Amino acid sequence: MSLLELSDVNAYYGNSHVVFDLSLSVEENEVVALLGRNGAGKTTTLRAITGTVPRRHGTIAFRGDSIVDQSVDRISNRGIKLVPEERRIFPTLTVVENLSVARDSCSGTEPRPIEEMFDIFPVLDELRENRGRNLSGGEQQMLAVARALVQNPDLLLLDEPTEGLAPVIVEDLREVLEDIVSRDVTVLITEQNVEFALDLSERAYIIESGENAWDGSIEDLRQREDLLEEYLSVGEASAD
Repeated sequence: MSLLELSDVNAYYGNSHVVFDLSLSVEENEVVALLGRNGAGKTTTLRAITGTVPRRHGTIAFRGDSIVDQSVDRISNRGIKLVPEERRIFPTLTVVENLSVARDSCSGTEPRPIEEMFDIFPVLDELRENRGRNLSGGEQQMLAVARALVQNPDLLLLDEPTEGLAPVIVEDLREVLEDIVSRDVTVLITEQNVEFALDLSERAYIIESGENAWDGSIEDLRQREDLLEEYLSVGEASAD
């Protein structure tokens, strides 16, 4: 039984059909990349999993139980935590306060100690009393990940974690996420930085226009230059 399994999922924004009969699975302690151009439907897929975008057809199961009719809070309490592209930290709260709010609101799982977050994210340890609005983009991204991780998720969803970050910050984030992965955290990641995603992941799904285009191991994907060129070359930006 997979930790997460989507089968023939269709999702819409209003009347706009965005995801078409999409199927994927994530095993426990696995890191899976969901890849595709901007507008392919990656973010919509994550939002369908968390319940913020309702799926109209198909099934979404977590630990073998359907979560399609559950509320956003209920899905979160089951152990699925999303780090959105927008980060959504509290700008007027300090780093410690951001982590404390996340930890105190944790339900359904035993939260991790805040001090453990500072071990994983040393840069945040030096910024404990800094307010969210005063952090750099990379520091905000690390805080957003730490805020999800302190809730001890069974499944961590990362939506475009390197978006807008300078290359040197991307490398810092890579090291942090490699540390997280080494702690047997299950991750589903969407990412435009293909090499970044491939370095972290074991398997990948490629979606195009909301549909499954390919899935397989990272090793196989690295050998498929045709796929990398056809589906993952950078195109014109559009809403995802």
